[in-house]
Amino acid sequence: MLSTFLLILSLEARENPFFPSDGEKDLPYTSNESLAIPKLNRASVSLPSRARVIKKVVVEYENLDASLESKEIELNHSIDWHLPIFISQSFSQTDASEQEVKKVIKEVVEEKKDVYEKVASVEHAKFFIFKNNLKIITEDKLIRNFLLAQPHRIVLDFKRESSLKSYTQSMKNSVFTKIRVGNHDGYYRVVVELDGYYRYKLAKQADGCLVTLE
Repeated sequence: MLSTFLLILSLEARENPFFPSDGEKDLPYTSNESLAIPKLNRASVSLPSRARVIKKVVVEYENLDASLESKEIELNHSIDWHLPIFISQSFSQTDASEQEVKKVIKEVVEEKKDVYEKVASVEHAKFFIFKNNLKIITEDKLIRNFLLAQPHRIVLDFKRESSLKSYTQSMKNSVFTKIRVGNHDGYYRVVVELDGYYRYKLAKQADGCLVTLE
């Protein structure tokens, strides 16, 4: 009788004997409750056109006891913002090796090509592009160049008294999306629209100039 009485007192002293007491709250416990959460296959995130370097990745996860924790990976790698960032559990080492081989083959093939493609032409200038490079072939002197936003575009003024008609050429699958040429008093203006935010370098060459986006 005494042992039965002590057991009843013990059960009443705790609201629920099947969960940790106050002194045990820091101990993890699990549940057999089934949660209908889909398995991770692959997720992706796209970054804005201003992004150039990925500094770190933070992963927040839930433990068996429903507590939340996080881990971060320091990276500091340059990226191409046109491509999404992936997180996956279905990417095997074999897949990685095959993709690396394909990447190398593609780079070799591209290097062997006649890299610059002619995309536009007016009476006094011709325009060629390759990846992030725009080559302008002209005999005319570049008198100024600057960057404007909304849309992001590079403006180049070339000295010449001319009667050029307004000209517009759009490009697909290129970081250079449109070239516009217009005539002004004593010079003509070339406006090159871009597909996002960039810095640019300009190098004068014997046959014109070269614009490189960064």
